Amino acid sequence: YLQLPADLTKMHLTDNPHPQVAHVPSSQSGCSIASDSGSSSLSDIYQATESEMGDVDLTGLPEAPVDSEDEEEEEDEDIDRTSDPLLGRDVVRECLEKEPADKTDDDIEQLLEFMHQLPAFANMTMSVRRELCSVMIFEVVEQAGAIILEDGQELDSWYVILNGTVEISYPDGKSESLCMGNSFGITPSLDKQYMNGVVRTKVDDCQFVCIAQQDYWRILNHVEKNTHKVEEEGEIVMVKEHRELDRSGTRKGHIVIKATPERLIMHLIEEHSIVDPTYIEDFLLTYRTFLTSPLEVGNKLLEWFTVDSLRDKVTRVVLLWVNNHFNDFEGDPAMTRFLEEFEKNLEDTKMKGHLRLLNIACAAKAKWRQITLQKPSRDSPLFFSLLGGSDKGFGIFVETVEMGSKAAEAGLKRGDQV
Repeated sequence: YLQLPADLTKMHLTDNPHPQVAHVPSSQSGCSIASDSGSSSLSDIYQATESEMGDVDLTGLPEAPVDSEDEEEEEDEDIDRTSDPLLGRDVVRECLEKEPADKTDDDIEQLLEFMHQLPAFANMTMSVRRELCSVMIFEVVEQAGAIILEDGQELDSWYVILNGTVEISYPDGKSESLCMGNSFGITPSLDKQYMNGVVRTKVDDCQFVCIAQQDYWRILNHVEKNTHKVEEEGEIVMVKEHRELDRSGTRKGHIVIKATPERLIMHLIEEHSIVDPTYIEDFLLTYRTFLTSPLEVGNKLLEWFTVDSLRDKVTRVVLLWVNNHFNDFEGDPAMTRFLEEFEKNLEDTKMKGHLRLLNIACAAKAKWRQITLQKPSRDSPLFFSLLGGSDKGFGIFVETVEMGSKAAEAGLKRGDQV
């Protein structure tokens, strides 16, 4: 094993540790900060409150023991087996062929993992999919051209195609082809319903799951009652669903399933249910899909920081954001300014412990880069100032950078260590 230097000022923590780095002996435990490629909780950075940067314990870095060729071949075979889609479908089929009463929780989880990929289940909540998976029945039609439903026939089930293609021929002469993931049959109602058109298979070995009308109506109707809608000025701005994480009923509550962008941002500082403990992490991972700029979140956080009762919650959000997605700040000058303003707010409110956490997270997440700064002459000003040195007992850091200067254009930022 290679030994890392004990003095962290002589080395750099990257997101991808050197594969040969295996173990670092240390007499003191310290900060453990996850890489930018995955989420980590605040506990990772809270562990650093009682230690300096020089005391960081790196024993959590992954080990890379030297394997024999035989072991490597075995690992490759394991990977091949687990990644085989046909094997996965065989497992799903075994679960489907069981009677609903015989399906175990593991069977339902296997079905759930497979069904959520299908368009027919796309707009359903997780609890609806789970309930449907527990009552679905598997059917196979071997021959192409077989009629499944006649025109005018009374419907009693909802069908989802798992394999093959069916064609619906309507009385007016039009036809429609449905393939894997599409559905046909009843709507969620107890009224008598009749088929409009003829449904027949187009290929051999068509496979379906069927859900009886009574079950289909009950599940979709029950979940509708299980949801709580939040309205503002006559418009629905948030929908929450009641969920139970275990059968004992001790872990239950509401989880946000839909909301406007404004309400999703506001929910960052609201109380989160026991069934939705990772809301902040989930939001920070997905906000790019529904917000045009991270500053929409940043500006609200700065606004809420001025409220005493919200200050700790806002700080927790920012620390998680920096720790899990530092690229959002490092690659965006506007977000860098947001971080500097937030840092100043922590200083003004004397939140020294949180300020220290912020500095540790930024230092651990920062990446090496080279900046070339050209001056017209030796006597030209640098437009930035430095702080530190051996006489101060710590490294050399950029203290200030003049806005709009060549140094700022070149990418030099306050807090950079030279």
